[in-house]
Amino acid sequence: MAASNTSSGNRSMESRTGRTKQRYNTKGERLVAGVVPLSADKYYVMLIQSTRRKGWVLPKGGWELDEECHEAAAREAWEEAGIVVQINYDLGDIQDTRPPKKNPTKEKERSLYRFFEATVTSEEPEWPEKDKRERKWYTYAEATELLKERPELQAALDLSTIKR
Repeated sequence: MAASNTSSGNRSMESRTGRTKQRYNTKGERLVAGVVPLSADKYYVMLIQSTRRKGWVLPKGGWELDEECHEAAAREAWEEAGIVVQINYDLGDIQDTRPPKKNPTKEKERSLYRFFEATVTSEEPEWPEKDKRERKWYTYAEATELLKERPELQAALDLSTIKR
């Protein structure tokens, strides 16, 4: 296991993986926690490169059994973007509206997203997924364009107090 005490304080330098501790609701939807990470002046949102698709996304990931939802969101911000955040607002639940994948042998797992608006308090030079992802600040207009293929992420951005 990698050392957990670096300039990142007590944050782990390893990302959680697997779904053994993953939460699901009674409809079988995977519960996903994420953040809309804003600059202190609220003019910019930080996006990260997706590891599965080309393009940019908000930091998000599975809400696990041993944590509260806001803790999962802050953990995902750290693991994926290398940012420390102050959670400001619960933006509520957002349904996964993407069409099912075209692969008939694999059933599409639906997700229910819970996003939180957060202020980025620190950008660390080292983080668990640094080798997999790039992070970058964008204006609302730029982010809206980059998230156009991901309506659930665009909805979270629209619910935030980012300056438009």
